[in-house]
Amino acid sequence: MSTRTAAEAWEELFRAQVTLMRRFEAGDDFAPLTSREYDVLFQLSLGEGRAMRMRDLTALILLSQPSLSRMVDRLSARGLLERRAAPGDARGVVVALTEEGLRLQREIGRHHVRSIRRYVGGALDEDELRTLQHLAHKLRTAQRHL
Repeated sequence: MSTRTAAEAWEELFRAQVTLMRRFEAGDDFAPLTSREYDVLFQLSLGEGRAMRMRDLTALILLSQPSLSRMVDRLSARGLLERRAAPGDARGVVVALTEEGLRLQREIGRHHVRSIRRYVGGALDEDELRTLQHLAHKLRTAQRHL
């Protein structure tokens, strides 16, 4: 494997994501939220009990801990999230989706998945989608071991 090939592959992957995210945002996929706010709700929807510790959420989101904390405050003020004390850890914080947060996440998610099908599924056939999924998963999980 050459450094050049690795760099070119990364650049293509990154540019593809940027292009698709711009298309999703131009189509108001995440309205009335931002894409980053939706990502927080989406990640929480996958957590056990639709909740997770703040530190675990921080590990999944492309935001610093202070920025995520401010975002959680804003989403909590809108009634979409709630903060709770972590069981057995007085200093730990759990962030959970409220019923309204879950409702909004699902509503936005249905719209967004139609855009994904249109723009990603429209460019790749079923076998290519499976290959992309496999390669992206392999790349992501390999980072745990490096």
